[in-house]
Amino acid sequence: MLPSYFESIMIDRTLVVELVEKKIAGTDMFIVDVEVKTGNIISIVLDSDTAVSIDNCADINKFVCSSLESLGEDVFELTVYSAGLSEPLKLKRQYIKHTGEEVETLRKSGEKRKGILQRVEDDFIEIEYPVKKKEPGAKRKKTVQVNEKIALESIKSTKLVIKI
Repeated sequence: MLPSYFESIMIDRTLVVELVEKKIAGTDMFIVDVEVKTGNIISIVLDSDTAVSIDNCADINKFVCSSLESLGEDVFELTVYSAGLSEPLKLKRQYIKHTGEEVETLRKSGEKRKGILQRVEDDFIEIEYPVKKKEPGAKRKKTVQVNEKIALESIKSTKLVIKI
C-alpha cells in the first residue's frame, strides 16, 4: 500500500477552468483544453484571436497556482502553454482564426485532404484545393480549384500546414 502522501484528492477540472476563465476575461484569449491527470498534473492549453505570449502563460500560471494554494491545494504540477502550430485545431474559434490558411484534414475514414480553409460554419468547413482535370477536347490536363465541404463530425484532426 502506498503512503498517505500519495493518496491526494484530484483537483477538480471545473475549478481550474473557472480560474482560467476569470483570469482571461476581457481578453481575446480562450481555453482550448484543460487536463487534470492523476497526481494533480494539470495542463492548460490556450489560444487567442491574435497571439498568446510567454508572459500571458506565465501570468495565468502564477494566478492559477496562487489561487489553488489559497484554496489549500499544495500538491500539484501546472503547465500553461499556447496551442502550437503543430497541434490539431480543436475548436470552431480556431478554425475561424485560420481561415485563408493551408490546412490538412484527416477524416475518421482515413481520407486526407490538403487545401486552403475557405469557410467555417456550425457543422462543416470548406476547403479549396487544386485538381488536375482534362476538359473535353483538350490535349492536356488543366489544374482547377475545387471547393469541398467537410462535415466537422467526420474530421478526426485538422492541422495547419507549416511552410518553411
